[in-house]
Amino acid sequence: MPTLYDDVFIAGTGFHLPGAPVDNDAMDAYIAPINRVSGRIKQRILAENGIRTRHYAIGPDGATRETNAQMAAAAIRAALADARCDLANVELLACGTSGGDSIMPGFANMVQGELAAPPMHTHTSVGVCASSLGALAFAAGQVQQGDARVALAVGSDLPSRMFKSTRFAPRGYDADFNAHFLRWMLSDGAGALVLAHRAQLDADAPRLRLKWVHQKSFSGDHPVCMQLGLNLEGNRSYLDYDSSSAAEADGALALRQDIRLLPNLFDIAIHEYAGLVQRGLVDPQRVDHFLCHYSSERFRPVVDELMHKAGLAIPQERWWTNLATRGNTGAASLFVMLSEFVHTHALNEGEQIFCFVPESGRFTVAYALFEVERPGGAKAAEPASVIAAPHDPAAAADPRLARLLQQLAEVWHDYRSAAWRTPLVRSITQRRFTVEAYRQWMACWIPQVREGSRWMREAVAHMRPPFDALGEIVETHASEEQFDFRILFDDYRSAGGTVPSLDELRRTPGGEALNSYLHAKAATESPVGLLGAIYVIEGTGQRIIPALLPLMQSQLKLGPQAWRFLAYHGANDQNHLARWLRAVQLVLAADPAGRADEDIVDTARRTAQLYLMQWEDACPAT
Repeated sequence: MPTLYDDVFIAGTGFHLPGAPVDNDAMDAYIAPINRVSGRIKQRILAENGIRTRHYAIGPDGATRETNAQMAAAAIRAALADARCDLANVELLACGTSGGDSIMPGFANMVQGELAAPPMHTHTSVGVCASSLGALAFAAGQVQQGDARVALAVGSDLPSRMFKSTRFAPRGYDADFNAHFLRWMLSDGAGALVLAHRAQLDADAPRLRLKWVHQKSFSGDHPVCMQLGLNLEGNRSYLDYDSSSAAEADGALALRQDIRLLPNLFDIAIHEYAGLVQRGLVDPQRVDHFLCHYSSERFRPVVDELMHKAGLAIPQERWWTNLATRGNTGAASLFVMLSEFVHTHALNEGEQIFCFVPESGRFTVAYALFEVERPGGAKAAEPASVIAAPHDPAAAADPRLARLLQQLAEVWHDYRSAAWRTPLVRSITQRRFTVEAYRQWMACWIPQVREGSRWMREAVAHMRPPFDALGEIVETHASEEQFDFRILFDDYRSAGGTVPSLDELRRTPGGEALNSYLHAKAATESPVGLLGAIYVIEGTGQRIIPALLPLMQSQLKLGPQAWRFLAYHGANDQNHLARWLRAVQLVLAADPAGRADEDIVDTARRTAQLYLMQWEDACPAT
């Protein structure tokens, strides 16, 4: 299951294509055919792949004009300029490539050196076309977990150095179709993405959120399809020869692709895609733009046909590629494609960009999903998955209160992030929510809500000086909420719930655990720690529920009588939280020694853990 990202955004994109565009007629000046066989292969391949122009980092004389690291550095500079970000702010550089300028050090280290970049975490992903998505997945994971606030994901390839005619002179190459094939397919380029944590984005920054990256290798299922460094039979490494010249003469340093194996790759890719759909990670109907990296236009109808056979087709008008004008740049292709796409299209909030990269090396497939959350730099509402803490610690003038609110905010953000990954919430945000799931959620939540006023009144009964004044506030709160469960039960019945009596409803195991904990806590002397529990529970009603409510209403189309409880709490829990803050201030004033602070935070943490169990149990994965 791929990691789902809440806080990873593409702050900028850029690409670099070396030299001027080279059309099909001008290719001979760079990688001329060796003989008539080679010339016929060229005509056949160019007629099928649909590429009209491409770019080379070598000149007509065969000399390298730009290195792979230099191309990557140029793409990075373009992406940083687009993000209005300084290189000094970057904390991670992840680079994907089919091969750097040197066997070692790692390519990312060479790019860092080319940039004269400050010290940072580097990561090199070596493979073929999907290596760029490997770099993206690594960088996104570091940003999501907070290890890097700003990161770079780069894809860069320079295969033309292997294709010049002087490298194809040794005996045997003239009749090797698999070696000649890629000469007319691949070209040079680099693409880069600037990844930033949500907290790092400027007010006017674009909001293209990375939702997930999924990559899977099937190398154990099939033989090598595309390789460099093995002989024609694939059983001898170039390092096993007596000399590099002997390895070259035997074809061990020629880039080859066994095109007979390619149909297996696309079959694997579509099955994996179908699995993503079944798990609710992508919905073909919701995909607005499909960026598919294929090496030749010949394969476009193959992918389309397989999608149709699986019943998961994405309409052709939603496909977009720049293969014809930019060429197949290997590991760079998807980033070059994505960068040009976002700079040439007006994207609307909520639109999804689904990316697909099949890698033929030894069969790897990779996918990524992006969603536009704030298009065109326009101010938009905070996305539903970003749920601020109930109280802003920075707004507290009292240092002790600010410290307590900061600790509670840390509990909250862990809780919010975990809640957003539960089956129930994911079914809502991924538009798979059903009326039956809503009824099931209500059925197990009603008896939990029923207990709220009971454990609060139990706490009031055990309140002792100097906290007895707190009892009055908690009693007021309990009185306001003591009949909320009846409203919720009416909503349940309006949504088609069939259980006739409140007493027949049962809490989930998570609800039982939460209820037992809160009653046990309330039975202790002066249980001021329960303010931590109220923080989580009321915060859920005032922060999470309002974010989910419009998504649920848009999917279920139930009447207003089915939403009264959720709508009420989304609007009213703000007042409840204001009252909560006054209660906390009262406790802090009555407890100068500071013993209550730890109790409140600890209770909040335990309540969040148990509430998450209730979220997990509330609805099965759909």
